Amino acid sequence: MADTSPLHDPWPLDPEQLPTHVAIIMDGNGRWARQRGLPRLAGHRAGTENLREVLRAAVEFGIKILTIYAFSTENWGRSEVEVRGLMNILRDVIDSELSDLHREGVQLRHLGDPSALAPELQKKVRDAIELTKDNDRLILNIAFNYGGRAEIVHAIQEIVRNGHKPEEITEALVSHYLYTGEQHDPDLIVRTSGELRLSNFLIWQSAYAEYYFAPVFWPDFNREQLRLALIHYAQRDRRYGKVR
Repeated sequence: MADTSPLHDPWPLDPEQLPTHVAIIMDGNGRWARQRGLPRLAGHRAGTENLREVLRAAVEFGIKILTIYAFSTENWGRSEVEVRGLMNILRDVIDSELSDLHREGVQLRHLGDPSALAPELQKKVRDAIELTKDNDRLILNIAFNYGGRAEIVHAIQEIVRNGHKPEEITEALVSHYLYTGEQHDPDLIVRTSGELRLSNFLIWQSAYAEYYFAPVFWPDFNREQLRLALIHYAQRDRRYGKVR
C-alpha cells in the first residue's frame, strides 16, 4: 500500500494557490439513497453527516469562506414529505451542531429569503447567526431558500428602495446589496454527482469562478475529494479576461 502521509504527498497543497472562497453545490443525495434502496431523505441525512468532514477539511486546508447550496427556491416544488424533511434536517443540524461549530470558530451566515421558513426555524437561524457573528476561523454561508435570480431581484429592489439614482448603480453597489454583501466572490465552485450545470447558484458572484465537477454523489464527497478539487484549482491559470 502506498504511503499517503504528508511527507510523501506527491501533490502537496500550496497555501499561496488555495482559493479564499469555495462554494459547493451538494448534488446527488437522492440518487445516492436510491442506489441503496433507501428513501430520499436518508440521502439528505447522509449528506448532512458528510458535511462535518468537509467542514473540518476546509478549516484544515485554510479555506476562509465555504458556501453550501442546501435548499433552492425551486426545491419547494418537491414533494411535501421531502420539503418537510429538509426543514426538519436544518432544524436538527442547528440543534446538534451549533455548539461545536461555535467552539471551532465557525461564523454562520444565511443566504436567501428566510421569510418562507416557519417562525420557529427563522428564530433558530437568527440566533445561530448572532451567536457566531464574531468567529473568524471560517465563514460558513448556508444558502437555504436561495436562488441566484431571486437574489439579484432582491438586490435591485433594495437599491430602488434606498433611493439610488441610475448613475450611482455600479457593479460594486449591486454586489453590496447581494446576500453575500462585501464577501470575497467564490474562487472555486464545486458540483458533486457529475452534473454539469450551475442551477441558479451565485450567478452574479461566479462570473470569474473556476469550476470543478466531482464524479461522486455528495454523501461520498470527503476530505480527499475536496483536496483533489483544490489541486485542480491550483493548476488553473486565472486571467480574468486578460492576457498574460
